[in-house]
Amino acid sequence: MPFDLATVDAGATAWVLASSALVLLMTPGVAFFYGGMVRAKNVLGMLMQNFTVMAIVSVIWVVLGYSLVFGQGNGFIGDLHFAGLANLDEAVPGFTGETAQVIPPVVFVGFQMMFAVVTAALITGATADRWKFAAFTTVIALWAVLVYSPVAHWVFSPTGWAARMGALDFAGGTVVHVNAGAAALAMAVVLGRRRGWPEQPMRPHNLPFVLLGAGLLWFGWFGFNAGSALHADALAGYAFVNTNTSAATAMLAWITVEKIRYGKPTSLGAASGVISGLVAVTPCAGFIGPMGAVVVGLLAGALCALAVAMKTWLGYDDSLDVAGVHLVAGIVGSLSVGLLATTSVNPAGADGLFYGGGYSLLGKQGLVVLATIGYSFVVTLLIGTLVGKIVGNRVTPRQERAGLDVALHGEAAYETEVLARSGHASATDQPEQRPAGRPAPPDQRATPGARPPDGPRRPGPSDAERSAVGVHRDRR
Repeated sequence: MPFDLATVDAGATAWVLASSALVLLMTPGVAFFYGGMVRAKNVLGMLMQNFTVMAIVSVIWVVLGYSLVFGQGNGFIGDLHFAGLANLDEAVPGFTGETAQVIPPVVFVGFQMMFAVVTAALITGATADRWKFAAFTTVIALWAVLVYSPVAHWVFSPTGWAARMGALDFAGGTVVHVNAGAAALAMAVVLGRRRGWPEQPMRPHNLPFVLLGAGLLWFGWFGFNAGSALHADALAGYAFVNTNTSAATAMLAWITVEKIRYGKPTSLGAASGVISGLVAVTPCAGFIGPMGAVVVGLLAGALCALAVAMKTWLGYDDSLDVAGVHLVAGIVGSLSVGLLATTSVNPAGADGLFYGGGYSLLGKQGLVVLATIGYSFVVTLLIGTLVGKIVGNRVTPRQERAGLDVALHGEAAYETEVLARSGHASATDQPEQRPAGRPAPPDQRATPGARPPDGPRRPGPSDAERSAVGVHRDRR
């Protein structure tokens, strides 16, 4: 059916375009969030993977992905009617009547593209420090077509089976977070543990990077959730307020759990709490009231703070807790729709159990969550195994010891590492020039018969650092 340009709402179009840019910013946010949590020798490798995802998935979305997600097709996958972004003068199938879009289809293409990009980027947190770059690019390309596209069609397209059944997902709790969390867990199983984990401590190398990434994600998430209203109206306002409320509440819940368990809250816990709250509110941002967002944030922050320890108990190496945060919080948020949704916020939604809607919506939400976990985990496991057989998934032990930055990209994130490897020192590393006859400080005086030191001595860990090891041990 042709799209009627006379129905275009300029305000809605401007808001969705701005939201698209906000959502794109989330992927660099993921890069810094994850990059700060890995060791210094792998930070560029992590940034490189996330920026490469932006390129791979963007091209696939234009060529094939959009059509597979929003083409008419059937209940499980779209057709190729919009391949190569053809036929964009037609309305998006299924959006009719009260749900008819008031933004040009090409604007909707750009908005949904950013969702596909950030979803694939989330997987990289579980595979940190050990994924071969060629295998990574191959898996991401196949995953975008074979996993993301079908699941997004089920839920986001009005012609998908989950949408027709009446399941609700405002901005991607199942499509993005449950999907990526299950896929990340599958790839962690395929790749196996990092060498030395869990015996050796692998603490975050740059917590300011983690906080910077969390801040970028928090900022971008307003476009992610409020933009999903596809209008600049009261519903977008509810989604905006709920997003912030859940993030703030979850952060407080997480650091409270840390205080109880370890005796002190941490910046890593605060950042992780924010993300857990943002993830959990994603599927319900436009269906619940602000007090519902408080409940969702409390549940997500507390449960995820406990869930991140599961990898140590169960023995799988989800390096940066993608399953512990995104999968768990995505499940919490998706099921919360069945409990807390109310038509007083969104008449196009449904009432959850606590608002007199019975168990029907909760059952539908649970079914979609289980279907997403099962499909994403199994197909990702098959993709990862197949790619591993063809090109090999994992870097060599020598490359893993050297770090992905130098071994795979020939670069180092910090000048000190380059200088240390090359044997050169910068001007700031040169010994102080003293006037003739002035004695050297005690720590620079040579001891007769002693061998000169190879470099500056590294001080032992402080009491605070020793304490931090205990706080972060479950995370790394």
